[in-house]
Amino acid sequence: QVQLAETGGGSVQAGGSLRLSCAVSGRIRGTNDMGWYRQAPGKQRELVAVVTVGGSTDYLDSVKGRFTISRDNAKNTVDLQMDSLKPEDTAVYYCNAKIITWHGWSAYWGQGTQVTVSS
Repeated sequence: QVQLAETGGGSVQAGGSLRLSCAVSGRIRGTNDMGWYRQAPGKQRELVAVVTVGGSTDYLDSVKGRFTISRDNAKNTVDLQMDSLKPEDTAVYYCNAKIITWHGWSAYWGQGTQVTVSS
């Protein structure tokens, strides 16, 4: 069974940093795009950052220059380094990965990890 396990959420003051990590486990053939989404209370889930298997990245405009996404294809992990955090970054962050199995490919989600930034 394929699972995504996230670690690294928590509480921090504005201007601080956090690093989120996500590891894929289970029998897989490979991964395609991997990314991080977030959902704040009362708001829709939004894409924060995505990285392709080739290493190309894209970011939500409001986090450009502050967040950095990276992946390790050998370990099937994806990280999100978050610097200069702002209160508006407060949300539940979800790891997402397009995973290739012997049955084709599907998108999987992690359970979510809370990030709280206080002013």
